[in-house]
Amino acid sequence: MKRLVFFLILLVGCNSADSQTITGNIPGLAGEDVRLEGFRGFGTHEISRSDVSDDGVFTLPYSADHIGMGLLVSSDDHSFIVVLSGQDIRLKGESLANPETVDIISGEENRLFEQYAREHPRREQALSAWIFLENIYRDDSLFAVHDTPRQAIAREKQRIRDEDQAFLDQLDPSTYVHWYLPVRKLVSSVSVVAQHRTEEIPQTIEAFRQLDYTDQRLHRSGLLSDVLESHVWLIENSGRSLDSVFVELNISIDNMAENLSLNQDRFNEIMEYLFDLLERRSLFTSSEHLALSLLESKSDLLTSRFANKLEIYRSMKIGSDAPDIEFTENTHNPTDTNAGRLSELESDYILVVFAAGWCPDCRSMMPELTEKYPAWNREGVEVVLVSLDDTPESFAEFVSSKPFISTSDLQRWSSPIARDYHVQNIPAMFLMDRSREMLLRPKSVQHMDAWVDWFLVQGNPGR
Repeated sequence: MKRLVFFLILLVGCNSADSQTITGNIPGLAGEDVRLEGFRGFGTHEISRSDVSDDGVFTLPYSADHIGMGLLVSSDDHSFIVVLSGQDIRLKGESLANPETVDIISGEENRLFEQYAREHPRREQALSAWIFLENIYRDDSLFAVHDTPRQAIAREKQRIRDEDQAFLDQLDPSTYVHWYLPVRKLVSSVSVVAQHRTEEIPQTIEAFRQLDYTDQRLHRSGLLSDVLESHVWLIENSGRSLDSVFVELNISIDNMAENLSLNQDRFNEIMEYLFDLLERRSLFTSSEHLALSLLESKSDLLTSRFANKLEIYRSMKIGSDAPDIEFTENTHNPTDTNAGRLSELESDYILVVFAAGWCPDCRSMMPELTEKYPAWNREGVEVVLVSLDDTPESFAEFVSSKPFISTSDLQRWSSPIARDYHVQNIPAMFLMDRSREMLLRPKSVQHMDAWVDWFLVQGNPGR
């Protein structure tokens, strides 16, 4: 029995040794509760929660498993960022609603983070001012003749850069901030580099490519979405031609896929986010490259759901034959055509639109689609709406006023039509010619209208 008691005491001692705390004295939180959240990929998760005493004192535990960045979050969702460094942390302040009032009493990595977060933007602001002056002394003939000021500006620019780098270099390599602060600096530099320090664009893009996307530190940093979006945005806004933008994006995509192939869970999580990002930014050439390259060379790593999402670019790519669609008994046909299926329509072009009454984006798109239809139809374009509604009543309500053919098999996402077209999100559109050869996957009514204007109206002015 004594041995068992001793073992339990030892076990508790080991657990408490592995646990660190955040202790706060913040009167503005008195009587509320406060929680500690950690970052996990693109989201957050709760680590611990505590009631706050009437005088504003609270304690939140965390463990070495949570090392990364964290958020203290009040019950009204105000937050304060902390470094979960494996050290005990003490804070004192007025309120999380006013984070500038919160001071770090102890916790060395948090002090360093706070110091750099305060000083780095001021250095960047001063550096931008010196670059502005440098351009004047280089380009304006009134000042260009003066070498001494130009040399002084160059020295001060270098001094600021050296001072900033010296701060990062003196950080202990074993600490989390030693990894985190340079990555945060990389992300925050993107807009300034693109606008004012364009000579740094190649090295900044290369720095993004050198990141290890399987790194647990990145997964727990809260920077993952910022890293991906900044990487894509910088290439897109690097002053290249559009063709060159896609070349650079595809290089980055391939580099990232190769790096992530070492970790299947991260591979699917990050590559799917990147795919959706490219789609949102209408960078379809690169989202197609991502889809086809992953399906061809990394298919063994893909989840079935993500693979189905990508399959639309392989099965429904430009030049492929679109599946035929039979018009069911649930068909609204204001055009009075006798066609019983898609292949029997006699129009030169057919736009198949997948939508549903329960989809807010679909409903907001319908007035514009209905408005554009008469002009498109005069140019030889027919529209066929495939509804993913699941009752005759909801289908009828959604399509009753539409001027084009609408049909539904009332099976929602289980619809064989939607599966044949590999539809994962709605609204979705597919443009084909009379023989059902795929011509375009419009991403919006405006995109489709631009195609009609460019290829049909301007391309055939005599029509």
